[in-house]
Amino acid sequence: MDVAVAGSHGFIGSALVADLVARGHGVRRLVRRGTGSGDRTRSGSGKGSRGTGSSDDGALRANLATAATDRPGVRQVLWDPRTGELDPAALEGSDAVVNLAGAGVGDHRWTAAYRQKLLGSRTTTTSLLARTIARLDSPPVLVNASGTGAYGDRGDEVLTEASERGDDFLAQLVTAWENATAPAADAGARVVWLRSGIVLGASGGAVGRLLPLLRLGIGGPLGGGRQWWSWITLLDEVAAIRHVIGADVRGPVNAVAPEPTTNRELTRALAEALHRPAALTVPRFALRIAVGQLAGELVASQRVVPAVLSRTGFAWTHAAPEEAARWVAAGG
Repeated sequence: MDVAVAGSHGFIGSALVADLVARGHGVRRLVRRGTGSGDRTRSGSGKGSRGTGSSDDGALRANLATAATDRPGVRQVLWDPRTGELDPAALEGSDAVVNLAGAGVGDHRWTAAYRQKLLGSRTTTTSLLARTIARLDSPPVLVNASGTGAYGDRGDEVLTEASERGDDFLAQLVTAWENATAPAADAGARVVWLRSGIVLGASGGAVGRLLPLLRLGIGGPLGGGRQWWSWITLLDEVAAIRHVIGADVRGPVNAVAPEPTTNRELTRALAEALHRPAALTVPRFALRIAVGQLAGELVASQRVVPAVLSRTGFAWTHAAPEEAARWVAAGG
């Protein structure tokens, strides 16, 4: 299999490239001209038995740190979404294009300028990839990053891929992001919107930032802690990407574990795995002081379930929050 990856140097992208290379697949890393290190990428927050979707923990751990662009099976492809530069020949013959590019939702306060950056960094890159794929005689599958933010704040409602979208900023952002794939779909390409939940890993994402506080015993639930958090480990996120490349699915796919949990329960599981208390609650006003309008998303409730992954035979390595927490605490 040959896979082109945009946003290949971020939290999820680096793990994906390492995993693909370890399995003997070819990888084309899309990198911006003059940067030397590729794209800024999403941070991994979107707010089991073995099987066709299972992952190889050992392969991921062993290869993540060394998945450099000069490794056998990996080559760089230059592009520039700002100027529309991407030679269609660079994608010719690929089996899939995985687009993970986009400014991090939690990387900055949501000023008007940064909101525009969040939108532009997603729609510009996605639109260029979709238009380029549409020009190919045999278009590859496009797996485009998205997020469970599509559903908005929905309380205790169980949400599947068939659920209506929300109407807050993140839901609008996701809608524009997914709509930018239209040229590829219109040209007959199979397009998957991977609506990822909170991606758990020790090296990045929302939980990667929370771990140092939990290790010190000063972390705890956010807001009231009763909000539903739909999550997936980095290991299973990578496996889910591989799964949807090969499975006959299109449109929205919720990349989450089969057991959504509350913020309080997930925080408690992480603290217990670290052998630390998690008694301190971070109040909503403190969150707003620290991260501005992002605080509203951190306390939003999204009880998302993976109906499509379950129906198509995906098997999670970490299906329950306790086993996920132990994996993260061990350095996963």
